[in-house]
Order: sequence, then structure tokens, then C-alpha cells
Amino acid sequence: MGDTDGPSRHPELRSFLESLRPGETLSGTVAAIERFGVFVALDDGPDHPVLPGTGFITVPELSWRRIESPSDAVRPGRRVSCAFLRFDPRNLEARLSLRALHPDPFQAFADRTPVGGRLRGRVTKLVPFGAFVRVADGIEGLVHLTELAPEPVADPAEAVRTGDEVAVTVIAIDRERRRLALSRRRA
Repeated sequence: MGDTDGPSRHPELRSFLESLRPGETLSGTVAAIERFGVFVALDDGPDHPVLPGTGFITVPELSWRRIESPSDAVRPGRRVSCAFLRFDPRNLEARLSLRALHPDPFQAFADRTPVGGRLRGRVTKLVPFGAFVRVADGIEGLVHLTELAPEPVADPAEAVRTGDEVAVTVIAIDRERRRLALSRRRA
């Protein structure tokens, strides 16, 4: 960006972005998808002089679910409504959230699931310290290596494989960090 395209040269855009309030709902069209997030061409306000859209959604703000790629959540040309999070003066853009307009499924799950409750789920991923198990739509919990089998195992692959259906017991729910600790050994 040269001097003529610098953020200070676009007072109309800056004024529009500064007028927005956190939580305000904005509508637009997905203009471009990058590995780091999604650009949104907003219905209101001026166009961005350089970027494909005046709005930007980071990957974590696209969905409450864990997604591998932004294209798992949206497609170019899709109409979206987003919550305004903040004005990013460095990039002269509105930071937006798709997920903020929807209830957090983890909190609803935590409301209806007691510690000690028994569930069934499917192993989605093995990691050196255990295995992740999907116990509800969009809800995954960790079965730590020490909780995978009645006898200690050094590698999660000694106890389970990706795709296995397993019985688990809820041993902890961390609402703030949105984490679920599970045990296969106690199930």
C-alpha cells in the first residue's frame, strides 16, 4: 500500500468503522476465503480500498465447532449476518463473528450433562496424550492417556483407533475454557 492508499487517506471508511458498536449485527456477502479467515463485503458503509471486503472473520469466530478450513463453514457469495466485535484500525476493517449470533452448543451440553454421566461417542483424533471423542453434535472431549484403558498404555493407539465407538464417563466440564474431560477406564 502506498501513501495514497494508506488508512489515513480513507476518512469515510474510518468514520463508518468507528461508528459501529460491539454486538451490532451487520450483513454482507462472503467476498473471499483465505486460510486465516474470511473477508465479507458489508451491505452498509463504503467498500474497502484494498481488501476484498470491509469485514473480516477469523477462523475461530466462524463456528462453535472445530473446523479444519474456513470453507467448511462458508462459501464465496454466501449471504451472512455477523456480530461486530471491534474495529481493527491497522487493517481498516471490521472484525466480525458468525458464531456470536448463535448459542454455544457446549454450554447447552454442559447444562444437561452431569459429571459422572455416561455417554457413547466416536473417537475422532489420536494425540500423544490421549484421544478426542465426539459425544454429541459439535461436542468433543479428551480421554487422557491415563483414562483410556484399565491398564496404563504408552500410546493411545494401543487402546483405541480413530472411528471406534466407545463408552465414556464425564469426569470434568470446564465451561469457561469449553473443555470436556472423559474417561474410558471409568465407563
